[in-house]
Amino acid sequence: MLAAVFAGLLALLFLGIPIFAALGGLSLVLLWTGNTPGISVAQVAIDKLNGETILAVPFFVIAAQFMERGGIAKSLIEMAEVWLGRLRGGLALTCVGATTVFAAVSGSSVATALAMATILVPAMLARGYDRPFALGVVGASGTLGILIPPSIILVIYGLIAEASIPRLFLAGIVPGLLQGSLFVAYILIYGTRKQLPRLEAPSLSEFLRANWNAVPAVLIPVVIFVGIYGGYATIAEAAGLAAFLAILVSLLVYRGCSLREVVPITAVAMRRSAAIIMIVVAAQLFGHWLTETRMPARLVEFVNEIDLKGWQFLIMMNLSMLLLGMVLEGLSIVLITVPLVLPLFQQFGIDPVHYAIIVVINIEMAMLTPPVGLNLFVLSSVAKAPVTEVMRGILPFLALMAVLLVAVTFFPQLSLMLPDFVLD
Repeated sequence: MLAAVFAGLLALLFLGIPIFAALGGLSLVLLWTGNTPGISVAQVAIDKLNGETILAVPFFVIAAQFMERGGIAKSLIEMAEVWLGRLRGGLALTCVGATTVFAAVSGSSVATALAMATILVPAMLARGYDRPFALGVVGASGTLGILIPPSIILVIYGLIAEASIPRLFLAGIVPGLLQGSLFVAYILIYGTRKQLPRLEAPSLSEFLRANWNAVPAVLIPVVIFVGIYGGYATIAEAAGLAAFLAILVSLLVYRGCSLREVVPITAVAMRRSAAIIMIVVAAQLFGHWLTETRMPARLVEFVNEIDLKGWQFLIMMNLSMLLLGMVLEGLSIVLITVPLVLPLFQQFGIDPVHYAIIVVINIEMAMLTPPVGLNLFVLSSVAKAPVTEVMRGILPFLALMAVLLVAVTFFPQLSLMLPDFVLD
């Protein structure tokens, strides 16, 4: 029966039905046919909406919207440029550096790729970079938006898996920095081999000015982390402060948007937030149906019968998520797979926080693989380039991300060392 349910869900998604409608509608039908009382269904939805963590979602989305529209990206690029521009392939390195900081505020892969591509792709092409390479750098670096905290995907995973959001945020930092380091190493090797241009060394005044101008943008993630891990603010309060600072910085410092645009930009963010919240509720209903039908318990029994090991389970899930990533967007992968496999974590001794980072890296790769990789189409649109050309530039970075995925899968401490050190 479970196979038929998943086949039906995939069919609905392929028909273009929004994920919240497909998953929510299917869950309601399954619960209704299983004679689940309506009050029980309503209670599941209400319990999730009453949680404090869900309040963080709209604020993080608002912060991401103003980061994308408020001119913040330009200041971060200029800061990264004065630090990294003198190296071979300086603009490509600037992209990785600026994207890492931008990702730490926006929490959105698509927003990060769009903001960086608009500025950096034309600049790299003007300096003689190959277009596929330029597009590959921006597209791959953009995926850091869902790995380096705060990440909307990690918040949603935490809501579904009932995992600690502060632990999830900390768990993404080391793998995110490792991913950025792998990209930098590849760019340096590629830049030396292809003799990519260097940027001129900035004067002392230019160096200081670029760093000073970026302080307000960098201050946003600093405030979030100090608030959460210093014990001064909850996740929701830190998210609200991040949104408030993003609006102020966009309006008063970088002036990338006007006062008249605040309401329209906020309205777009609220629509996106509403969609995310509806998706979370739909996932909870689906998880409730799974529990009611004892599907997870049956899965545990099946795993015991075939004597599956933890490492074998992780390999199997990685392969499954990579295949799903070719036909589904990242959030759908989380919503479909996580409620089903959660009961197996205790069986295999897998930390839900460790598994979250494995999921996110898979989603990063899904955003770069056809036919539905969102970052591919963002870059194709910005550069007016064929998707095949974007894909050609991204392939080396995908290979590096696969290396990172293997490392994080088999060495859990890469994701757990920081949360264990800070919070335990």
